[in-house]
Amino acid sequence: MRIVFMGTPRYSLPTVSALFESGHDVAAVFCQPDKPVGRKQILTPPAVKVFANEHGIPVFQPATLRDGEALKIIKEINPDIIVVVAYGKILPKEILDMPKYGCINGHASLLPKLRGASPIQWAIVTGEKKTGVTVMQMDEGMDTGDILMTSEVDIMPDDTADTLFDRLSGVTARLILKAVASIENGDTVRTKQNGALATYAPIINKEMAHIDFSKSADDICNAVRGFNSWPGAFCFIDGRRVKVLSAAKHSGGGEAGRIIGNEGKLVVSCGHGEAVEFLTVQPEGSKPMSAAQMLNGRKIALGTVVS
Repeated sequence: MRIVFMGTPRYSLPTVSALFESGHDVAAVFCQPDKPVGRKQILTPPAVKVFANEHGIPVFQPATLRDGEALKIIKEINPDIIVVVAYGKILPKEILDMPKYGCINGHASLLPKLRGASPIQWAIVTGEKKTGVTVMQMDEGMDTGDILMTSEVDIMPDDTADTLFDRLSGVTARLILKAVASIENGDTVRTKQNGALATYAPIINKEMAHIDFSKSADDICNAVRGFNSWPGAFCFIDGRRVKVLSAAKHSGGGEAGRIIGNEGKLVVSCGHGEAVEFLTVQPEGSKPMSAAQMLNGRKIALGTVVS
């Protein structure tokens, strides 16, 4: 099929690559504009643009899809279908309705659960044991379109958002290929979503990753995993910001938010009479290190408040 692909980050790469390698005519790629990255704010192209340039695929990076210019470009390309994976922009109705087979989206959750911007992170943060990928026929709503296919994936106890990203990006590619073939063959089955069962995964900001020690040890460990690697769960110890890169439930308890272990292990009491051990940390201005290494470098007294 003749395809316009819309996607931006590394997560989208397996899908656009699979479509290209499978012989479909990837006629154009739409992605977000280049953005400044790193401390030096170097203008950097998104991963999908790099792939498209390497394979001679035309790239378009409109700031908006609502001024008529993007629609004009897509009409000239005349795709059979538009495939969307982590593009980062909402498609207006005139674009949704333009291709012969409409627009399909690979969303990283089992819809209608976790509609929205950050389903992978929130699946871990909220303690889900399973997640997956849904390919849906896009409509004007936020992830509300008819379901075409799903694939369920277990969330492992040691999964972080990064490891789950990597697994689900491959699942998305395989499921999109299967869905495109089904659409082309005319044997697609569409299933309406049950909106009453919908949950939402909001856009993540840095403050969401500030650890709340009134919560249970499991909740805190889930937050540490779910916000790894960005924005990174964090707290303040002796007024110094410390990122917590990995943590585990620990025996003991006490007043929430106080150091109760400082001999080779950094243990903090939390809600429900429980405690959490920080395993890997990154003090502000330092590289990642074990909690034991941090304790070797600076003494933290028992009873110190962690906020």
